[in-house]
Amino acid sequence: MKQEDIIKAINEKYTALGENPDTYLKGLLEAKPINYWDYIEVETLLSLQKPRTDYKDEKIFIMYHQVIELLLKMVRHEVIQLHEMDGVDEEIWLDKFSRLNRYVHMLITSFDIMKDGMSYEDYNTFRATLTPASGFQSAQFRYIEIYCTKLENLVNEEGKKRLPDNPTVEDYFKHIYWRDAGYNRQKGTRTLTLRQFEEKYLDSFIDLAKKTKGQTLEEKFLQVENPSSALKDIILEFDKLYNVEWPLVHLNTAKHYLDKKGETKTATGGSEWKKYLHPKFQQRKFFPTLWNEKS
Repeated sequence: MKQEDIIKAINEKYTALGENPDTYLKGLLEAKPINYWDYIEVETLLSLQKPRTDYKDEKIFIMYHQVIELLLKMVRHEVIQLHEMDGVDEEIWLDKFSRLNRYVHMLITSFDIMKDGMSYEDYNTFRATLTPASGFQSAQFRYIEIYCTKLENLVNEEGKKRLPDNPTVEDYFKHIYWRDAGYNRQKGTRTLTLRQFEEKYLDSFIDLAKKTKGQTLEEKFLQVENPSSALKDIILEFDKLYNVEWPLVHLNTAKHYLDKKGETKTATGGSEWKKYLHPKFQQRKFFPTLWNEKS
């Protein structure tokens, strides 16, 4: 593109916005050139690890969980774009779900950093300072679920028995699968971990569920007439990776640190982690119509 064409395009762009192009060109003269460390916010990023102990592997623990949150943000970023699209463009959905599967593969394969990359003894010492914090409190995980599927798919079989007829959004959240990690139904009590989590995020979950009602990715997909095998396969792969393989990797890592020597340690958040983490108890499927008996 020639220089005069670039200047013309700039003038047209800002004139169309009702702005004076000269102001923006003068601003460009004064602006400093961008560099990598400012653009990526490297110094800020590297300053975000604040261990509570002097055990060196605690920094690894913090950094890895920050990596997880960044990967979840990538997943959420793609899911939101699909949610905001009108209808389903198969070509775009194939591309987006291919990206989603790569991100979840990274979550799954990178978990060896947690399982094999920390001292067993150090972790089981510094983890005591983390109570009642828990990975259970990752809100991004919940936002992704709400964008992806109807709330009824986030209630396991036992929870569905407790639902009233014609449940409201609020009813679903009273019986959603993840509450089993911290709610004692016999006593009607919640762990501090669950109380803190719901106090901070529950209203935003409910608001998002109401906003996405009828427009979750599952519901958008169900409106597609004769979806291709390629689309069905790639969506089912995402569902399995995110809702089966990823929880199992997490479960096996928890077993490594909490149950390796038969000690059956409690999770930092006080959850029944063996029961909560296993897919057979969560029973979470984003696209249940794609599953058959074998899968």
